[in-house]
Amino acid sequence: MKKRNKHLTTENIPTLIKQLAIPSITGIFFNTMYNVVDTWYAGLISTEAIAALSICFMLFFLIVGFGYGFSSAITSLVGNANGSNKHFLAKVYGQKGILFIMLIGAILMLFGFTFEKNLFMLLGAKEAYLELALAYMDVILMGTIFFMANFALNAILIANGDTKSYRNTLIFGFFANLALNPLFIYGFLFIPSMGVAGIALATVLIQIMNMCYLIYKVRQLEVLDFLNIRYYLPHLHIYKTFIIQGVPNSLNMLTMAIGSILMTYFVSHYGIEAVAAFGIGYRVEQIMLMPSLGLSTAALTLVANNYGAKQYERVREILVTTLKYGFTVSAFGILFLYLTATFIIGIFTNDAKVIEIATGYIYIEVWVFFAYVTLFICVSTLQGIKKPKMILFIALYRQIIAKFIVAFLIVKYFNLEIVALWIGVALMIYSAAVFAYYYTRSLLIKL
Repeated sequence: MKKRNKHLTTENIPTLIKQLAIPSITGIFFNTMYNVVDTWYAGLISTEAIAALSICFMLFFLIVGFGYGFSSAITSLVGNANGSNKHFLAKVYGQKGILFIMLIGAILMLFGFTFEKNLFMLLGAKEAYLELALAYMDVILMGTIFFMANFALNAILIANGDTKSYRNTLIFGFFANLALNPLFIYGFLFIPSMGVAGIALATVLIQIMNMCYLIYKVRQLEVLDFLNIRYYLPHLHIYKTFIIQGVPNSLNMLTMAIGSILMTYFVSHYGIEAVAAFGIGYRVEQIMLMPSLGLSTAALTLVANNYGAKQYERVREILVTTLKYGFTVSAFGILFLYLTATFIIGIFTNDAKVIEIATGYIYIEVWVFFAYVTLFICVSTLQGIKKPKMILFIALYRQIIAKFIVAFLIVKYFNLEIVALWIGVALMIYSAAVFAYYYTRSLLIKL
């Protein structure tokens, strides 16, 4: 383990970024395609089913957001401890972190069951549309603890420089989803037809299988003691550390969920076709953001380890290099989507109005890729140097305050076309990205 951590703080940075980012990007690609498969199968059921998955995604993103936020805290703390050669402390953070995140998952499950119906109704779901959303979300909520356990296990692996194991689970998940979705949607032999609930059940079963694999990979690292249960029991001081480090990024992700809900609310004023188009366009957009997410994972791992080792010049180099790679890939992504957007959207639906709205969304949102790259990598850098507080304020501005003001003025006050909504939100995201970059840069200069 010591040799592996030394490798993260001494070897060539561009080489390390590629070694960590490429497996991560590959995994994110299959995870995105996983969601694409879900959307495609929902489209075979009905336009209402696509819209139902779209509004469920906003609540599901809340779960994912907390999982990602606290898992990034585990990655940061374990990575910092490893970089400082405090390997026992790294083990403590890893073991306590697993139960901590699972407890968070249990709380989120209860929250979801309590408020899901009211939330969906607020977003305009009713009658059959509402029933489809509840049928899907109820199953997903039952699997929340497994989602969270996977976040914790992956955080430990990433902190130790292993981005390949999670990649493997995402590749497996994609192919398993291709087989399980039609099986549960339409039924076979003793398996009943479950419709959209079958899409959710396939997801939960895949999470359980992936959890077993990640436990095996973490055991191989020999960084945790799986045999002594008391090592995993709650510890007030350690939990306080998780909260201090994880809450800002978790609330950042929470604001993203709220921001998505806000967008869905304002988009719903343009009709159910607009909601379906937003759901499809958002998923297509994620395909091109995969390299940025992979680079942000690499940045978090490397910044955390090098900051712990007091290699501050390397920390600055990591930020600059990952941004450079992200901007380069984004330029190719913009060109690709401009050439293929209509074709890709047409895979999910043959509704002409949905295709028109989704294509308009993509043609505008692709230009925000550079801003997203900046935001993702700056957030990872702030997390890695244990300065996460500003992450929340940037998120509050970008996802809630500015987004609500812009959307309210465009949709409610001026009653403009939906294209104006896409443009207004894009400009707001750029303003947040510029601030995030200069704030992060100022902290690194002080180092």
